[in-house]
Formats: sequence, C-alpha cells, structure tokens
Amino acid sequence: MLRGSRDFVSVAAYQLFLQKLFKRLNTGRQDRYLEEVSKLQALPEHRLDTMRRERVRVSPGSLVTVHRNYYSVHSRLIGEMVEARVLPDTVEIWYADRKVEELPRLRGRGKHRVDYRHIIDWLVRKPGAFENYRYRSDLFPTSWFRLAYDALREEQGPKRGAREYLGILLLAARRGEDLVEEAIRFLLGSRQDLSAEQAARLIEENTPAPLSAITIDPVCLSIFDELLTREDPAA
Repeated sequence: MLRGSRDFVSVAAYQLFLQKLFKRLNTGRQDRYLEEVSKLQALPEHRLDTMRRERVRVSPGSLVTVHRNYYSVHSRLIGEMVEARVLPDTVEIWYADRKVEELPRLRGRGKHRVDYRHIIDWLVRKPGAFENYRYRSDLFPTSWFRLAYDALREEQGPKRGAREYLGILLLAARRGEDLVEEAIRFLLGSRQDLSAEQAARLIEENTPAPLSAITIDPVCLSIFDELLTREDPAA
C-alpha cells in the first residue's frame, strides 16, 4: 500500500525498502528509544532458538510431512525418524546429529516438493509405480524430459515407456541433468531412437545438441511506401 505495488525484484530489494521505511518512521522516536535502551538488561549468553523443530518419520515413498507440506528426502532414510528444522526460508533435515538436506520452504498447506534424485533408485526398482505416482509432475525436471516421456509412451506403450524414461532420469541423476537434456534434444530433433542407452552414448561422445535453425526472410522496405501511398488504407 505504501509503494503502490508488492512486486519487488528480489528479497534484498524488499529488505532495503523496509530499512528505509523503519528509518523514516523511527526518526521522531529516537529520544524515547534511548530512554528505553538505558533500562535494558544484558542479553542472554546464548541465542534463543527461534526455529521450529519437528520429529517426523520418512514414509515408504521417501517423503516427510512438515507443517502439512510434503518434502522428499533420500530413499536410504525410508522408515527412519528425522528432525525437521523449519526456518523462515528453508527446511533442514537432520539425521543422527548431521544435516542431510536443506530444502526451500514451501508456503501454504498441502504442497509438495519432490526431487527425482531422492527417489529415482526406488522408482527404478518399482517402475510400475511411476504411472500412478501422486507427485509424478515433479519428476519432469524440464519440458524436454516431459517431451521425452510422451514420445517413449507413444512409441513403446505406458509400461515400457515409463521404464525407459526412468532409465533416462537415473542417467540425469548420475551424470548431470543438463547433459541428459542436451542428449534428449538431439535425439528428438534428429528423429533418432530415444533411449537411456542412446543418451548415455551421446554423453560419452560429447556430441553437442544442434540448435534449431530459424530462417527469417529479409523484409522489403518498399511495402511501407505502398501503405503510405495507398488511397484507401483499409482496402
């Protein structure tokens, strides 16, 4: 309301706006502030713990529920009790007195953040679970991975297509998402057989993915003269 918009370019810009606002509002309160400061006692020796802690168990689907939102953790923690430490912008997952994950905090309720790297080993062992997986949309890191899955499903059917896509996703987790995406772009663009094996071969050969060629015809500027000299511009 004060600035007419809540669209800040970054968190830092929002913090700077608040600092300027507080400084302006506190200008006339400096004397009273100093009077109160003189009455304050010493701070505690240790900083107060402002984070919220929750003890949660990792589900068979490698998920933890923190403040009514769902986060994935590594599948090796399935069935274990972990501690979730909720901070203003992040959620830390601690196991055996060691931080194993730091995730962006979700806002609201009933939302989910599933990292395919956490559950891909589990899914590869149970490929039939992929088709009806509740959070399947999170398993397409980019639109190219979604295109790859759709192409495999159309060519090989739902079951075989899902199994082959999981192989591609496993390759992305082990070799790097960007490299696998480039391989997918190359295979789809050149209409070659798409598979995890082919993608791995391209990565080993370091074959660059070709960019789409875009041809733009030159513009004849004389057409503007025709528009200016035409008697009936609406004709």
